[in-house]
Amino acid sequence: MLMPLKPLDLFVCLKIATSRADSWTYEQLADSLGLSASESNAAVKRSLAAGLLVPSTVPDRKPGPNTQGLLEFIEHGVRYAFFESPGATRRGMPTAHSAPPLKARIPPSASPPLVWADPEGDTRGQEFRPLYKTAPAAARRDTALYEVLALVDAIRGGRSRERQLGFELLAERLM
Repeated sequence: MLMPLKPLDLFVCLKIATSRADSWTYEQLADSLGLSASESNAAVKRSLAAGLLVPSTVPDRKPGPNTQGLLEFIEHGVRYAFFESPGATRRGMPTAHSAPPLKARIPPSASPPLVWADPEGDTRGQEFRPLYKTAPAAARRDTALYEVLALVDAIRGGRSRERQLGFELLAERLM
């Protein structure tokens, strides 16, 4: 019996979707995201069962993203399934509307920026927990992943305009 979908599963799906590589190993996936190989394997299995990933039709190839399913889940379900709201003031890495690419499209507000708590971060703002605890480190190594994670955070916890613009930019990146 498979477990319900977890935030980790979406984190893994987004990495697969942004990597554009059709051949990867669980070890490579795990290393790039700061996971164990068994965590990445379990996340892929749950994502396949949920329809966020699709099996490869080519032998010896790993599953790939079901882009339409992934976008549908993010647009309509992520803010309910993996809801987050801003917390205490922390030092960290900007996310949601405070990070690229939304930061350039949404005028600054009087409220503090949203950040993933991260000792290596250079911004003080309200803490916004990432989909998975290793997201800040993985995002520092992969700009494309960082952007889609920030856009998903805008959808998870943003106002209507931020959610809409975040989804449009996310769809551009994943299609």
